[in-house]
Amino acid sequence: MEPDRILEILKMEGLHSPKTLTLSITGICNLACAHCLVMAGESNSAANVPESVLCRMIEELVAIGGEGIRITGGEPLCHPDWLELIRFAREAGIRNILLQTNGMLFNDETVAALRELDFPGLSIQLGIDGSSAPVHDRTRGKGSFNGLMEGLGRLIQGGLGSRITFLFTEMRHNLSDIPAVLELADQLNVFSVATGTLVRGGRASAGNLIVPPVAEQYLELLDRYDSDPRFRELYSKLGNVSAVEWCCSEAVRDEGCTFIENPYLTPKGRLYPCLLCHTDDYSVSGVFEKGFIAALAEGAAAWATLMQISRSRIGALPVCRECTGRDNCAGGCMGRAWGSKGNLLAEDDRCSFRKAIYNRGNQFTHRH
Repeated sequence: MEPDRILEILKMEGLHSPKTLTLSITGICNLACAHCLVMAGESNSAANVPESVLCRMIEELVAIGGEGIRITGGEPLCHPDWLELIRFAREAGIRNILLQTNGMLFNDETVAALRELDFPGLSIQLGIDGSSAPVHDRTRGKGSFNGLMEGLGRLIQGGLGSRITFLFTEMRHNLSDIPAVLELADQLNVFSVATGTLVRGGRASAGNLIVPPVAEQYLELLDRYDSDPRFRELYSKLGNVSAVEWCCSEAVRDEGCTFIENPYLTPKGRLYPCLLCHTDDYSVSGVFEKGFIAALAEGAAAWATLMQISRSRIGALPVCRECTGRDNCAGGCMGRAWGSKGNLLAEDDRCSFRKAIYNRGNQFTHRH
């Protein structure tokens, strides 16, 4: 199918074309993190996707105007061709590449190769779940914090410090550690720190060791923000934390959810409309054989229906009707609702957190 034709199909269905593709290049991982949504590293995980297949997906993305890829896994550095894939994506016309990694597998050779690539659009996102080994390793395993710091040190020594960002998963045992993670990032000259709440799915779907925070913890974090000038300073410089953003958020855009603009392709060749909405009824399988553009054409009608479901959530969910923050969240994240509850028309798993924050009121005198 010609690129112009798929763009016409998407437009007719009321959908935006993909701008950034999250590309999981392997199911292999050197860790077995307790919060892993895709349960990477299991015996039934997908193997490495052939480089030629990945390159074809990137070429088709570029052909329809896509500008960015997120390279993830598993652990992408477990793929023998991850560096060649970055080189190819740059030459193919991709403007922005985000490499999502636990940081433990960088060596002097790969760091030097990334530096020589000298690609302004490259960012390296390191997963960090605590400012110290006891906090971080609770989720990712013994030795993972030290391994992360060693990899980070190599990147900084190799002149790539300005390309590094941190991604922090908010959990009950580590939420209060966010100010310390910001402090660590500042000391290391990391570019930014983003956070997101744990999804109760994958390995985190059961048990009590790794669980989401409770609303009271978010309120305590906001109290800390109000009372601690250093926290506010670091947040203004580096931070993007859910609770603070909810306090300062404005109404969501009229179109609602941005899925399809940011689809997710698994290492088994299944295309989901976004990173979190893993419902097979609204996915396309066999993408590596069919091609990315053909998969978009196949999924367009179903995704148009999914978009209507997304837009209906704010009116369909009873919890939204009297909520003071309904214009800010528009029913919350449908993908999170599916990931945590298996229901597209359920409130998402952060609804009670947002309500507590909206009811608290926007008391901040400092906006980042």
